[in-house]
Amino acid sequence: MSFFGKILDKLGFGSKAAEPATAAAAPAEVAAQAAAVAQVAEPTVQAISVVDVVAQLEALAAKHAEKLNWKVSIVDLLKLLDLDSSLAARKELATELACPSEKMSDSAQMNMWLHKTVLQKLADNGGNVPADLL
Repeated sequence: MSFFGKILDKLGFGSKAAEPATAAAAPAEVAAQAAAVAQVAEPTVQAISVVDVVAQLEALAAKHAEKLNWKVSIVDLLKLLDLDSSLAARKELATELACPSEKMSDSAQMNMWLHKTVLQKLADNGGNVPADLL
């Protein structure tokens, strides 16, 4: 399971959540896959259940022994989800989410980019994330 997949799983997105598209996928391949999915999914269209990301994280924060500022810190967000928050783990996640190389060399910039991107990807996958966090 991908690192981002673990985040989705911890927040209750479950196996129905799609993995993020990789930058290596060709546009024609992506379009063909989307068309195939649309053809298969049409007969059994189901509403996507929305995951209230903030409510889930607030509930976890209320039970956590440490006061974590998950709204601004990727390290605290990962700790709250009981995931590895080490620099190596964050670099792995940043690489998976296609962080620009110039941000990868500066951990502070990478962390800010990563926090915003993770919240955006949660929203993209059906998570209810307020605009002020995006």
